[in-house]
Amino acid sequence: MRILVTGGSGFIGTEVVRRLRARGDDVVVIDLNPFADPSVHCVVGDICDPGALAEAFGEGTEAVVHLAAITSVLKSVNDPDGVFRTNVIGTQRILERCRELGTKRLVFASSNAVVGDVGAETISELSPMRPLTPYGSTKASCEMLLWTYAGSYGMQTAALRFTNVYGTGMQAKDSVVARLMKAAMGGPAVPIYGDGEQRRDYVFVSDAASAVELGLGVGGAEVMTIGAGRSVSMNELHALASEVVGFEIPVTESPAKPGEMPAVIVDTSHAASLGFHAEYDLRSGLAATWEDFRASAG
Repeated sequence: MRILVTGGSGFIGTEVVRRLRARGDDVVVIDLNPFADPSVHCVVGDICDPGALAEAFGEGTEAVVHLAAITSVLKSVNDPDGVFRTNVIGTQRILERCRELGTKRLVFASSNAVVGDVGAETISELSPMRPLTPYGSTKASCEMLLWTYAGSYGMQTAALRFTNVYGTGMQAKDSVVARLMKAAMGGPAVPIYGDGEQRRDYVFVSDAASAVELGLGVGGAEVMTIGAGRSVSMNELHALASEVVGFEIPVTESPAKPGEMPAVIVDTSHAASLGFHAEYDLRSGLAATWEDFRASAG
């Protein structure tokens, strides 16, 4: 299968490209940055640029894995117009190119941010979409676009609502697991905000890539919550990461973030019914991530 991966040079994209190539797919990448492996055909360009999209699609593209997006919540608050352009207009242009060329399958990286703050309630695909940030609203808008193109043009689409993705190859990331690993390597201490009891679900990067493979085979307009299915507090994450590295990772106490969600607890049973299963628990995932950080340091 000829598959276009947008944002394929990034953290998740690199793992997705590796897995798709390993199973024999012909993969093309479009990204603002070159792909690390020169044997992968990569169009360096903006997904909102019709010329770059035309070059990346070509003829015979059978499916798209759409990962390209601005994912910073803070940036979306400070520059909602710019984030809307990349996330929503970019997605619409990709869908329109699919319609023009007859590309029938698209897997989209969404987020549980489409739901917003539900306190300690469990989030599922049936939870109402009530995003609280411009970032969350762009992902919700894109999901609606996917439903529209599925209903009007017969596309097979899958929106994957990822929880916090972590794992090997995340040295350039600034997310909490990456910060913990960097602190263990001698970098800055990691701030723990408020009482540290904020709960999140963490899914390993290869499990996220497995979900993408699953999404390429579903029918209709599917939505799946993709996570490990177990939420832990920041305090628990810090303790477990410290056990994995063999010493207490330095942290600092910081005031609570205004408006921070107290918990993200997800129900992954629908994805499981379609065949998704997270292979990595948090301990094994953190261990693999730590070994990868150590190896990359020489």
